Amino acid sequence: MAQTKQPSDFESGLTGASDKVAEFSEPQKTGLERLQDWLHRTPSAVPMAVLIVAIVAFGLLNGNFFKPTTLSVILQQIAVVGILGCAQSLVIITAGIDLSVGAMAVFCSVLMGQFSFRYGIPAELSIVLGLACGTAMGAANGFLVSRMRLPPFIVTLGTWQIILATNYIFSRNETIRSSAISEEAPALRFWGNSVTFFGDGSRGSGVSVLYAVFLLIALVALLAYILRHTAWGRHVYAVGDDLEAAELSGVRTKVVLTQVYALAGFFCAIAGWVMIGRFGSVSPSASTGVLGNIQSITAVVIGGISLFGGRGSIIGMFLGALIVGVFEMGLKMVGTDPQWTYLLIGALIISAVAVDQWIRKV
Repeated sequence: MAQTKQPSDFESGLTGASDKVAEFSEPQKTGLERLQDWLHRTPSAVPMAVLIVAIVAFGLLNGNFFKPTTLSVILQQIAVVGILGCAQSLVIITAGIDLSVGAMAVFCSVLMGQFSFRYGIPAELSIVLGLACGTAMGAANGFLVSRMRLPPFIVTLGTWQIILATNYIFSRNETIRSSAISEEAPALRFWGNSVTFFGDGSRGSGVSVLYAVFLLIALVALLAYILRHTAWGRHVYAVGDDLEAAELSGVRTKVVLTQVYALAGFFCAIAGWVMIGRFGSVSPSASTGVLGNIQSITAVVIGGISLFGGRGSIIGMFLGALIVGVFEMGLKMVGTDPQWTYLLIGALIISAVAVDQWIRKV
């Protein structure tokens, strides 16, 4: 007759066993690993450190560098590039790139000028139409990238050439002079006006700051808030971090990408309007059409925004643009060969990408 095993027999094997719950402790991080983790959470820390070092170094080499007028000149020089950097930052955060930002800015400035002078449209309405055209060009890029699934590099490389060619064909390579704009369409030059602090505006008195500088700071602050404190901003980062994961989690990735490129086009149109005020005239052959792309990407990369998407901040881009401006102004004031500017900025770009790769390993 089989014997039935008593319940106590099952528990007898537990006699003397430990009753502690399993614990998992995080391994102690080294100082370098803690720095890596902090930099991953604070992407603008590196460009801030580089900017401070550059300012102190050039200030020691030339005492005039610390004057408020120097900072004012630097901010005025980076006004257009900074706004283009805002457009480029949005695209790069989504793991894309836009090689057409400079061409869009120049073409939008030409559209605003030609609408006013060739077709007699009031300057204010011409500005609105120019902003709308810039948004439409950006949206076209977004459609090709998000709906057609074409690589952003190829799409924007193609539209860069198309927009530049259209710019020359439409404008007939005509330049609208500063005097004509001042007399007939002063609204086009609005961002070229300035306000003077600590003086009466006479030569050598006070510090003059262009309205364009205030616009740049306002756009950077607004975008920084939107990207960090709104659902749309978090979706932009999610798309750049992992497109498929974002789509599976319910993010309308195609809509977000189209909106990002459209907004980038809008910022390019604003940059075009600022160009008219900054340079005083409307020229279809402005160097921004070619150099604007490289300058904006440079500010973004040096500013700590990852080219692989999903990480970085608009504040970092602003600091990156300031770094470029500080190097250009500082080396000019020290009296060195201008080629040193390109050499140092090139070294900064490579260093920034190397640091980004190291930070991403966290």
